[in-house]
Amino acid sequence: MNWQLPIGANVEEGGVHFRVWAEAVREVEAVLFGPEGQEIGSYPLQRHSDGHFEGFIEGIGDGARYMYRLDGSKLRPDPASRFQPESVHGPSQVVSSAYNWQDDGWQGLPLEEMIIYEVHIGTATPEGTFTSFIEKLDYLKSLGVTTIEIMPVGDFPGERNWGYDGVSLYAPARPYGGPQGFKRLVEAAHERGLAVILDVVYNHLGPDGNYLRDFSSHYYTQAKKTPWGDALDYTAEAVREFFISNALYWAHEYHLDGLRLDATHAILDDSPVHILAELVARVRTSLPPTRQFVIFAEDERNEVKVLLPPEEGGLGLDGVWADDFHHEIRSNLAGDNEGYYADYSGEADEIAQTLNRGWFFAGQASRVSGQKRGTQAPTTDPPHFVYTLQNHDQIGNRAVGDRLNQGIGLDAFRAASALLLLSPYTPLLFQGQEWAASTPFAYFTDHNEELGKLITAGRTQEFASFSGFQGLQVPDPQAFSTFQNSKLNWRELEEPDHAHTLTLYHDLLALRRNLPILRHRRRQEVQSAAVDSDAIALRYSPPGSLESLLILVNLKGTLDLALSAQAITTPPPNQTWQLLLSTDDPRYGGDIPLAQARKGIEEGQAHSATPVTYVLAAGA
Repeated sequence: MNWQLPIGANVEEGGVHFRVWAEAVREVEAVLFGPEGQEIGSYPLQRHSDGHFEGFIEGIGDGARYMYRLDGSKLRPDPASRFQPESVHGPSQVVSSAYNWQDDGWQGLPLEEMIIYEVHIGTATPEGTFTSFIEKLDYLKSLGVTTIEIMPVGDFPGERNWGYDGVSLYAPARPYGGPQGFKRLVEAAHERGLAVILDVVYNHLGPDGNYLRDFSSHYYTQAKKTPWGDALDYTAEAVREFFISNALYWAHEYHLDGLRLDATHAILDDSPVHILAELVARVRTSLPPTRQFVIFAEDERNEVKVLLPPEEGGLGLDGVWADDFHHEIRSNLAGDNEGYYADYSGEADEIAQTLNRGWFFAGQASRVSGQKRGTQAPTTDPPHFVYTLQNHDQIGNRAVGDRLNQGIGLDAFRAASALLLLSPYTPLLFQGQEWAASTPFAYFTDHNEELGKLITAGRTQEFASFSGFQGLQVPDPQAFSTFQNSKLNWRELEEPDHAHTLTLYHDLLALRRNLPILRHRRRQEVQSAAVDSDAIALRYSPPGSLESLLILVNLKGTLDLALSAQAITTPPPNQTWQLLLSTDDPRYGGDIPLAQARKGIEEGQAHSATPVTYVLAAGA
């Protein structure tokens, strides 16, 4: 890979080359700092007609600290800094792109093989660092996970943050261990056959430490608004390059296997070629043809154009977070019906419709707004949709950061988990989900005192009108205890309920990995239907094959179903259903031994007085 970052500080023979876009100013100096923070030299950079300044400083290299002085007064860190050793407000540090990678044989993973595990580095281990998370990779490999998705690591103000307030987008966060720690984690994952995806934020920067406007007024436009204020202006060529180069940077300098683009519905661009289409194309053409690199979107619009290739009028991304599945399941099991949940009934028929087409809203009107939402995606295969029962948003954006398993019975959680992991869609787990972790994942920040007070007040006000959160004490985002309480408690794995749930996840992922019928998961091979008021059948029947797999899910209430009563649950001619797994097995914390459940299935009856998922394979 011969790619080189076109901006920032690049180590070359004999010194360091600096380049920054600062069209709003007349003069830029690169100012060097000594070990005690003292200024030890200032070097004017040459201005070019496109607003870039650049220059070469001899005799310095990896580890040198610097800032840019704008028009003789403002000292600012490099917008493309590779590392901020003190804070996002302090000097940047020169970091060589060279690294002795040991993953030459690694080519990434195809989308169809991805089972994603989302992690927040700061809370995934007691130490909260890249290096400490390396110790968990063997556990994840054993679990059956194939891909780690890391929440944003671009440096942020303070010592703790979700990452969506990042302002140094090229600088792996100081508290996590910086550039070298991140590279060691990626390399260690590849050694174990695990892919690594990074969550990146290209729709806004955080409010604290964001100095882009000091370099150019064209980073933002007042003509377009997002939930975070003025939109980034992607019609400006240098702005497009800043974010596209960031994607290329992670692919090349950090050997990442993909990106998850945050809130792409808030990336507002009316250029002839949308920035996302250009980003995807640039990343693809920069990598060898054999290199697998996937790009996901978080996009609430349910628009198939996100996934369609450019020649069909699309943006060309590989996958999209499809939250309708989560919303329907949560509405059914936990009874949520306020906010965006008001659009979802949680009824078995709606869940089945969602499973049949990827998302529920596919052009029909919203019950809340009355506006039509979404499009059909009849030719898009299921792996392109990411499904989840829990993720950072759906936990952390609740008042106290409580998890789904804490609001429903474990039997229902087990049943829903089986549907998630055996559905044809790409599953995403949130850290600790596999053992029904009890630790919350609350919203936490470490902003300056003035901004912190606003964040704290706003968080409390946000939940004041929700009936489900009345009487709850919303954790203060600025309090260290809120962050500390969100750290995973790995000791829970020794407790029976958690251990039983973990065993279920192991077995479900083994089925997903080992059953040939689950490997390709084309849309024409799978169908779903409601078979009772709270029961759903999901059936795999590849055309031209006698193979058949039935996932029968009872989310609540009593299930009493004659399997031959409905077409979707009737076995193929001259075959019977064989029970492979029941989530009510005592080995998973349930009450009905597998042999007892199997007897009922052999008699053609599916019966349960509690939530359960049965996994049935057709056989002679």
